[in-house]
Amino acid sequence: MRTKSIILMVILLIAGAAVLSGCIQPDTGKDINKTTGGIASDIIVSKFESTQDIKKFTSAKEISDFIKASAASSGYNQYGWAGNYGGFMRSDVMMEKTAGAPAAGAPMVAATSAAMITGASETGAVDYSTTNIQVEGVDEADFVKNDGKYIYVIAQNKLVIVNAFPAASADILSETTLKGRPADLFINENRLIVFTQDDAQVMVIPEYDYRPMPRYTQRTNAIIYDISDRKKPVQVSNFSINGNYFQSRMIGDYVYFIVKDTVYYYNDFVDVPAIRKGEVKIMSPDVYYFDNPEQNFVFHTIASVNIKTDRINAKSFMMGYSDNLYVSENNIYVTYRKNLPVLYYQAQQQERFYKVIVPQLPADARDKINAIKNSDLDSSEKWDKISSILEDTYNSMSETQKQDYSNKVEKAVEEYETKLAQERDITVIQKININMGDIEYKTKGEVPGSLLNQFSMDESGDQFRVATTSQIWTGRGSKQYNNVYVMDNNLGISGKLEEIAPDESIFSTRFIGNRLYMVTFKRIDPLFVIDLSDPKNPKILGELKIPGFSDYLHPYDENHIIGVGKETADNQWGGTSIKGVKLSLFDVSDVNNPKQLDQYEIGASGTDSEALRDHKAFLFDRKKNLLVIPIREVTEKPRYDSRGYYMQRVWQGAYVFDLTLQDGFKLRGKVSHLDDFEEDTYYWNSPSAVRRSMFMDDVLYTVSAKKIKMNDLGNLTAINSIDLPFEINMYYQYGWK
Repeated sequence: MRTKSIILMVILLIAGAAVLSGCIQPDTGKDINKTTGGIASDIIVSKFESTQDIKKFTSAKEISDFIKASAASSGYNQYGWAGNYGGFMRSDVMMEKTAGAPAAGAPMVAATSAAMITGASETGAVDYSTTNIQVEGVDEADFVKNDGKYIYVIAQNKLVIVNAFPAASADILSETTLKGRPADLFINENRLIVFTQDDAQVMVIPEYDYRPMPRYTQRTNAIIYDISDRKKPVQVSNFSINGNYFQSRMIGDYVYFIVKDTVYYYNDFVDVPAIRKGEVKIMSPDVYYFDNPEQNFVFHTIASVNIKTDRINAKSFMMGYSDNLYVSENNIYVTYRKNLPVLYYQAQQQERFYKVIVPQLPADARDKINAIKNSDLDSSEKWDKISSILEDTYNSMSETQKQDYSNKVEKAVEEYETKLAQERDITVIQKININMGDIEYKTKGEVPGSLLNQFSMDESGDQFRVATTSQIWTGRGSKQYNNVYVMDNNLGISGKLEEIAPDESIFSTRFIGNRLYMVTFKRIDPLFVIDLSDPKNPKILGELKIPGFSDYLHPYDENHIIGVGKETADNQWGGTSIKGVKLSLFDVSDVNNPKQLDQYEIGASGTDSEALRDHKAFLFDRKKNLLVIPIREVTEKPRYDSRGYYMQRVWQGAYVFDLTLQDGFKLRGKVSHLDDFEEDTYYWNSPSAVRRSMFMDDVLYTVSAKKIKMNDLGNLTAINSIDLPFEINMYYQYGWK
């Protein structure tokens, strides 16, 4: 029975391939995957092959034609949402005419410098913390910022400016209502930019139509305020772009932000990206594309605005759905999973039959089938003849031959599918140069596997380093492992280290100098120390295996790493149970023998910290021996209350540690924003949950949705507390912001 079922499977597979054979002609001279090559080079379909080069559209009609051609060749019938096109693009980019443009070669101001705020050292704290960022000199937006004197925080739908130093006399200076759903902000001397999103009805005019038509879309707003008078912020600009706010960075006086908008295409019209100031369109960015068909096209509009002069620039790139972003002082790297068209997979079925299954047949049957394949018969006629040959061949086999044939086919198909799955498991990396507001596309690269987050990437000189997890799925099972790739200035792979920690996936990575620290996990936590000093030959120097895992790694110094993650333990069923939050201090001075100096575990299973998912929630200062993380601590085992509800008692606040190499983690104390009347059974984050912390001189400031608290850094004695504007009926709409 097993043999017959396998043969039946093969025949069904052949039937599908035979149907396709009349309409798809494989071009064996091309390679669909230019990075990895391999079997896929035999199955590219000429109708959807591409150069992968960047090109620029000159009109909206070109975009429409490209989408239609891509849909026809790739097997997808539609892209984006129904809508209408509202005008042609111009190749000459309109720039807002503003006075006071920066002089060429003007020095760039460090975004996180303590001396950035005019007079901060005179009227504010001498020593203060800033947002925890990945790349020095590249600030990352957050919902709260400080300059050593003032705290700027998004509280639901308001921008609140607090005179925070000295703490004893802290008070709110101003509250500014923001339109839409606020996301985050930057500050730069006497300027502040805040990003918001709202639902918009945009009127677009179809080509040669007589009236505007409504389009409903998400809109991203970049609102710039003059905060010279913190008591009365003055809005100076409001730029908007249709689409969803992705991420942003600030380098010197230039803020770069990315807005993603699914290509809006209907009835031959495309609504192209445009930048508005208020309600007036001031710019139609050039739109670039890569001539490969995608399952869905997304406009990625990269805009730069000088926060001092309000001068804006932008370019748009039409590509697939992006998932991660890395920004250095010179380049933006946008990454997304490579999606291949439907016809690619259909062509594979045909090729699998002719390249893998047919070679397992006896020679005479092989010759007959190949002759039919190359004949001028239509698909149904080919199938009639091929199926007859298969049936005759199968019936002429002995039982032993049938079993041998089935085993060979199974093995060959499994090897083929595994190889193809590896070739399809690809991440695309687009490199875009940025310089004093200018935006210029540079190049594109591809690596096997998928990226965890922005810390999976790093730029070092002319090298770009990435760490990926490969997950290979076939109809006969799965395979998982991890990789490290070193890429050159053109994003070509110059060195690689593959198949690290089989059956595990990456939980955290941190590139520091010529080393990569990487944590993988399945049942145990291996911390790998990987040497990248030779770009062509990355190698594992050492490995430490301990229970648990780290979701975030942070440098203590050049020889020590802090890890924040979860503790684990073996359970009674032979699996692994996740326990509380775990802090680890690793010594990597002996790269061949890394070790854990100390660890600290918080809470029972279910305990969580925002720092596990967002590095901006992590506060560390080595000079002050200070480490602070927000915690939602489960303090008891699950239980059922009198009403039969499943409950767990929780505590929410911030854990404050002393951290030294000699003593490890020593709990200095805890800070909570929970009021006496609030229930401590609020399992998920409450409005009083601490989300961020910062310090100014010897005062610790903790921020929740409802308040800012100030405590003495030495003994955590309460100094002051400020209630932020908070409405419970808005909590569900605006979350923490």
